[in-house]
Amino acid sequence: MSERGPATAPSHDSSPESPSAPVTTKPLTAARRTGLLVTFILGGLTALPPLSMDMYLPALPQVTDALNSPAATIQLTLTACLAGMALGQLVIGPMSDKWGRRRPLLAGMVVYVLATAICALAPTAELLISFRLLQGLAGAAAIVIARAVVRDLYDGDEMARFFSTLMLISGAAPIIAPLIGGQVLRFADWRGVFVVLTGVGTVLTLMVWRSLGETLPPERRHTGGVGSALRTMRGLLGDRVFAGYTLTGGFAFAVLFSYISASPFVVQEIYGASPQAFALLFGLNSVGLILVGQVNGKLLVGRVSLDKVLAVGLATITAAAVALLLMSTGVFGEVGLTPVAAALFVLMSAMGVVLPNTNAQALMRTPHAAGSASALLGTSSFLIGAIASPLVGIAGEDTAVPMALVQLVCALLSLTAFLGLCRPWKSSPAAQSSPAGV
Repeated sequence: MSERGPATAPSHDSSPESPSAPVTTKPLTAARRTGLLVTFILGGLTALPPLSMDMYLPALPQVTDALNSPAATIQLTLTACLAGMALGQLVIGPMSDKWGRRRPLLAGMVVYVLATAICALAPTAELLISFRLLQGLAGAAAIVIARAVVRDLYDGDEMARFFSTLMLISGAAPIIAPLIGGQVLRFADWRGVFVVLTGVGTVLTLMVWRSLGETLPPERRHTGGVGSALRTMRGLLGDRVFAGYTLTGGFAFAVLFSYISASPFVVQEIYGASPQAFALLFGLNSVGLILVGQVNGKLLVGRVSLDKVLAVGLATITAAAVALLLMSTGVFGEVGLTPVAAALFVLMSAMGVVLPNTNAQALMRTPHAAGSASALLGTSSFLIGAIASPLVGIAGEDTAVPMALVQLVCALLSLTAFLGLCRPWKSSPAAQSSPAGV
């Protein structure tokens, strides 16, 4: 299958959508593809999962008291949402390849809004856990279809550049989400957090309905059922290069998850930083990721090959993880917070070139099944990250060695997948971007 150019929306006559949605009657022109509103919508969709997870974190103690449940039970509300987001992508991604992007996205967003509203009213921990799972399953539509839409509209360097642009919005979500949650708790109890998330979901749903047209024309859709979707995924995973980029991104994401899980304890409990200092360092690291992502999109993409930039980013992450491990094991003697914070900043900043470029390189091979490919990318990242995260605390809260060791192992696995499976030095750019077989 040869790769096609950017898709346009089907006309009103061929669209399966209701005629009440006027935007679907117009094709997505180049101006609209690169418009600020479309960028904002796609960025908001990719930011919805971290908002759903992180805005809720400051409310955990309140939820424990209010529902009279053990902390371990309330922690399951986070696990349920994360599991839903991971597994939901496997279902919704192939659905969007069969029925187009708009209908599954709108259906997922409507269910997300309803599930979030019920979370705000949940009288028991069991009901809250159940609807957090449904919230995650439905919210998966936002992130998996947003990636697929980008693949429909862009190709090659333009796709990598657009993924870097999205990091301005999605990268800021983990920074502002806990701050928003904390401010909500000043005026309301924990249920207020879900009220705000319901409002965010409603606004995004309306924006999608009004301003985001269909990007997958009928002639490029799959017609098969579950069996066809499974065969498509098997074909994608059977493509060595696609699998390589998927594993590269998944293990790199695990490094990021390990940092998020362990850094509050490492920075505050081991190195004695105050909560305010930790919040400042966390914010600076996120800003570093965003800024490097913009350098990648504005300056590097189109001038340097994506694989070369990706290789440098992976090497940088690995070197930072080595430095963290050496410092945490006392090889350099007693070190203070400053060198550890510097290594974490370098590690996080390098994610700004690794994450968008692995997504772009993987999706460049899959113009025929962008939804399924996006699902595999997202699910692998969530699952690998979820497995790696608990390991960072395996030796307790008094040592940073587990965090550094998990980060180093995941960084080495990411680098190994890139070199061993993608083998960028053996393929021409044209071969690298050819679609994976199904």
